[in-house]
Amino acid sequence: MMLQLFADGIIIGSIIALGAIGVTLTYAILRFANFAHGEYLTWGAYFALSALGGIVAVTGPVDPIGPLSFGWPLVLALGCAAVLTALLALTLDALLFRRLRRHGTTITLIIASFGAALVLRNLLQFIYGPVPEYYSREIQVALRLVPRNVLGGLRITPDQIFILGLTIVTVVALHLFLSRTTLGRAMRATSENPALAQVTGIDIDAIVRATWIIGAVLAAVAGVFAGLTVQLRPQLGFELLLPLFAAAILGGIGSVYGAVAGGFIVGLAESFSVPVFGAEYRAATAFLVLIAILLVRPTGLFGEKP
Repeated sequence: MMLQLFADGIIIGSIIALGAIGVTLTYAILRFANFAHGEYLTWGAYFALSALGGIVAVTGPVDPIGPLSFGWPLVLALGCAAVLTALLALTLDALLFRRLRRHGTTITLIIASFGAALVLRNLLQFIYGPVPEYYSREIQVALRLVPRNVLGGLRITPDQIFILGLTIVTVVALHLFLSRTTLGRAMRATSENPALAQVTGIDIDAIVRATWIIGAVLAAVAGVFAGLTVQLRPQLGFELLLPLFAAAILGGIGSVYGAVAGGFIVGLAESFSVPVFGAEYRAATAFLVLIAILLVRPTGLFGEKP
């Protein structure tokens, strides 16, 4: 039981971590909490569903890849969803957030993000309907990795192994991008001191575009992963929004590495709380962990002391 709960928490945490990175990047560089970010997860998941339908209509049914429940069309659909979600984020910025950054205040941006989230959620439900959808109807048999007599045993599906592996690859790639590339270093400099970064010649507009693109791409990946593990529904992003912010705050708002660590902690807290309090109190348990850690370290795990 213990190993199974741990594995389930890691899978949940990997999805939360990817989404929380976008939240913390937006706050670090754009200086506001974007409550529409959860809808990017949902739109990314549904973009992938539409792309998958279009690809299968052209190619016909495709066999799954090895033990996975899906074939290469979903991988290609994930790439399409990442591009479309990035375009959605850039469009929303051009129509709304860019103008408010110039003439509004932080609280104006936050309220506007609430409104944008409501519009995006209802628009998606109008287009796709409220009925849950699935990427695949294939039934997977969970692999037993640890015998039952060892801490309750451990069973995991191939899809979950794929999700965890791709999450690790994505986080490592993001780390290399932020630490080794010119654009990544410019983003880190902008998050530290935007005014000084602009004085030194950094193109702030390019940094803002890169922030939206990276956050939206990671949100699309997280949305597809959530759809693979559970199901697609219009409330998907809204249900994940509070855990995303909990992970970002827990890790230290503005810290990418903190968002990853916070995501896994929130995922584990939710998983281990289920047999104790029930599934309906999972989110509340995660926030209790958040409060407990913030009482000890108010700036979060990786946050800098003021």
